[in-house]
Amino acid sequence: MFARTLPVLAGPVFAGPVLAGALVLSSPLAADEREGADEHSSAPSPYFTGADLFGLSTATDPQISPDGSQVAYVRRTNDIMTDSAVSSIWLVDVSSGAETPLVTGEGAHFSPRWSPDGSRLAYVSTESGGGPELHVRWMDSGASANITALPESPGGISWSPDGSRIAYTARVPGKPVSLGSAPAKPEGAEWKAPPSITDAVTYRFDGAGYLKPGFTQIFLVSATGGAPRQLTFGDRDHSGTLEWTPDGETILISGNRDENWELAGLDTEIYAIDLASGDITEMTTREGPDFAPQVSPDGRRIAYLGFDDRGKDAHQAELYLMDADGSNKSRIAAGFDRSFDSLEWTEAGLFAGYEDEGLYRVAKISDAGNVSPLDARIASPGYTRPYVGGQWSVSDRGTLAFTSGSPVRPTDISVLGRGNARKLTALNDLKLSGKRLGETREISVTMPDGTEIPSWIVLPPDYVEGTRVPMVLEIHGGPHASYGPHFSSDYQLYANAGYATLFTNPTGSTGYGADFLSRIDGTYPAPNDDELMAAVDAAVAQGFADPDNLFITGGSGGGILTAWMVGKTDRFAAAASNKPVINWTTMALMADAYPFFARYWMKSNPWENPEGYWARSPLAAAANIKTPTLVLVAAEDYRTPRSEAEQLYGALKLLGVDTALLVTPGGSHGDTTMSPSQLAAKTDAVIKWFDKYRTDKQGE
Repeated sequence: MFARTLPVLAGPVFAGPVLAGALVLSSPLAADEREGADEHSSAPSPYFTGADLFGLSTATDPQISPDGSQVAYVRRTNDIMTDSAVSSIWLVDVSSGAETPLVTGEGAHFSPRWSPDGSRLAYVSTESGGGPELHVRWMDSGASANITALPESPGGISWSPDGSRIAYTARVPGKPVSLGSAPAKPEGAEWKAPPSITDAVTYRFDGAGYLKPGFTQIFLVSATGGAPRQLTFGDRDHSGTLEWTPDGETILISGNRDENWELAGLDTEIYAIDLASGDITEMTTREGPDFAPQVSPDGRRIAYLGFDDRGKDAHQAELYLMDADGSNKSRIAAGFDRSFDSLEWTEAGLFAGYEDEGLYRVAKISDAGNVSPLDARIASPGYTRPYVGGQWSVSDRGTLAFTSGSPVRPTDISVLGRGNARKLTALNDLKLSGKRLGETREISVTMPDGTEIPSWIVLPPDYVEGTRVPMVLEIHGGPHASYGPHFSSDYQLYANAGYATLFTNPTGSTGYGADFLSRIDGTYPAPNDDELMAAVDAAVAQGFADPDNLFITGGSGGGILTAWMVGKTDRFAAAASNKPVINWTTMALMADAYPFFARYWMKSNPWENPEGYWARSPLAAAANIKTPTLVLVAAEDYRTPRSEAEQLYGALKLLGVDTALLVTPGGSHGDTTMSPSQLAAKTDAVIKWFDKYRTDKQGE
């Protein structure tokens, strides 16, 4: 996924896993049968189980009205009958906290966006059953209308300043490459589908599968409906943020319109589309990405994010200003050692979002570049693991609406005005208040060179102080991402099974400054292995972990490190490597972002440095692996392809190491592509795999 304008190997889910052979490790709701549930009673377990994933709700995409009086947000609730997350749009009154269902019922409803005067709300819905459609709702009357019907979901919805038009992005189908043809088909014959042909650099993408011919273009439509006008053309994608100038005459976009755009790496520019003529003007020109343009309310300046491409595997995005005509570019907040990833400029000022030491924050940026963090604890709507992130918006008067959470609750909606932050919703309080949940504690980890490795541990719900318990080291993906003290359904399921879960932010993690971020550039997965083992040693030394019952798992970047570390140590009783990279040569040529990985992560192509590729591949140390290892992957994962996991599985079989292969059908790289039952089954499979090798339960 491209959370920070560059690929990261993160999980920053699920539906009946397929296991190699006859070994059965889980059923979708097997966690219900664990400790705490009475098999002779219909009472629910007092602990968090796989069944509790159903009914779990998360608040996402909070959009505050221009006057700050209301927040429209998307509520995603896991439905047990459809085994899916059902999305609906709700309205919450900022003053009273009263909630109103705004768009619910059949279909998916998402992407609410207020008109500039707050009288209407645009959104996308599939309620008609004919595909995603752009709708507008008149808030006073409650009436709504389909503005345009589209074969695929529109993106980047953006109102014109006067509220008369809406800009959006949508894919325009193209003609497939033609090369050869079959003989004439006899009348009445039934032939197989013809071969597909592509000459595109990116021909498949995680979450989208094999791409259909065509490109994403920008459109303009009247806010009362009618035929849309296409603004961009050609064999280029035009997507992302659409930013209007206050006079309504220009739309700013970010992208790459060069001839070599497919192999341009991270390079993007900001462009201005003149709506009267259709002319497109390049506003930035440097080597590196420029993106997320925001125009000042007076129309005189443009804020944007970007950085000079120095060929590293990760960069910190910096904040820039330029005049409306593209002149006088300058970096501001230059002394602020964090990576900005989102911007919003309202009448109340310029606001920017960023990760900071296990949390997500929003700060107000002064004209002089002074950064003033707001007192808001922002959380990511993802709930399977405790990734740092969040969603937010700002009213014209400076009220911040954001997704909030805690170590024991998924996201709700909160606001921050002139006083303290207030939580407006309590989506899971009734469901989870009756559950005994694991407690999250911070632990101290210091490397010999003095580097602090931020680390936390989730303890079982009935933990007795001073006792040692089995412990799972769970490693985040990315590797340029970060964890923090946030809710994780996986960790609560491990806790229910009697495991503590250790999670850390080793070097390379985001939110700790440029030096911390770049320490693994050109060396990953080293030196993360030593840092992670130092965290394990700290958990043992501090009396939490049983040294005879240590386990290791992780997904994506964490799956790589799991496979890497069991090739270097036998301290773990069992391992579960989820969607790993095993062989950097095959990864660099098979991943959906293959132009990126060779160039930025490996610094060369595989045929130019085969020894370097092999030295950083977990497969190189496969002969050293003695740890029983479960291998997991989704069937349609194109970020860390299924073939990577299958190579590890095949190697372990040849080596005689106990292993099994779990493949989740229909899923891709990210957890949100899988269903609740798949998530429950996958996590329970890991628990059962660890239970096989857990010495404190043998003989029970």
